[in-house]
Amino acid sequence: MTPLERPRRLAVAVASLLLALCVSPRPAAGQAAAPAVPAPSAASVDGAALLASITALTAPGMDGRATGTDGARKAQAWIEARLGAIGVRPAGPAGYAVPFTFTNRAGVSVTGTNLVARCEGRRADAPYLVVSAHYDHLGIRNGQTYHGADDNASGVAMLLHVAARCKTTPFEHPLLLAFFDAEEAGLQGAQAFVKAPPVPVARIALNVNFDMVSRSATREIFVAGPGRWPALRPILDPAVARAPVTVRFGHDTGGGQNDWTTQSDHGAFHAAGIPFVYFGVEDHPDYHQPTDTPEKIVPDFLGGVAAVVLRALDALDRASAYK
Repeated sequence: MTPLERPRRLAVAVASLLLALCVSPRPAAGQAAAPAVPAPSAASVDGAALLASITALTAPGMDGRATGTDGARKAQAWIEARLGAIGVRPAGPAGYAVPFTFTNRAGVSVTGTNLVARCEGRRADAPYLVVSAHYDHLGIRNGQTYHGADDNASGVAMLLHVAARCKTTPFEHPLLLAFFDAEEAGLQGAQAFVKAPPVPVARIALNVNFDMVSRSATREIFVAGPGRWPALRPILDPAVARAPVTVRFGHDTGGGQNDWTTQSDHGAFHAAGIPFVYFGVEDHPDYHQPTDTPEKIVPDFLGGVAAVVLRALDALDRASAYK
């Protein structure tokens, strides 16, 4: 998740640590949609396979996946290989890679690379759902590698899981699977995509975005979007009932530090008038730290989130309108 507009991270990290130590009740940041399930649920997806993808993206040589670096290029090659193995084809004729340029905060022109695949839907006339996650992170700073296991190798693992699902069991809607670059530089990859999508922008009905989905001391995943796009709430409520993790709606109204509407790639879609559903956890002590590593991830929680994501996607796929 981008550091822009998130000066709250230190305060939230401390609060999260105190919650974990004290097992205190959840502060009210949104409405609870379903109670936590204390034991692993049969409805959970096996989180070990998703964790393997996270481990691969944080392996030596990936070097924190900063945009424009060798580590980022290695991550791109790994994701492309996984997409090829799954069997989903590129969204455009030139392959998965869609380069773009932007000027960074230091005034330097940088080339980033989005990776975009397409899953055909069962209805040829249906609009597209864009399902996304950013694969870049902070790279190496002052000699330390910022691995970005939760932020956001976890979202990439979730998106690859969706790719496998849509290949074996297609959705009604066609999907565009967007692995965005340069999110940490200010949502640059998502903005480039929205400006020049592989299909007419009028055919894009919804963005579903994953950013930090693999760890929570309180077993909570937040769903943002319905606060801004109220038609989404009745679609999602039944889908997250009796979930294997606690699902909360919130962090999508009011502006300020606790409103995540513009704080990950879904912000570019929202600005273009496209509804969004965002899955993410609250900040933890390792957010934007070198200690955001795979061994901190609990596979059972990750699998539970994956189960929620698939239920939500099924419900969104059955819906006819999102606004």
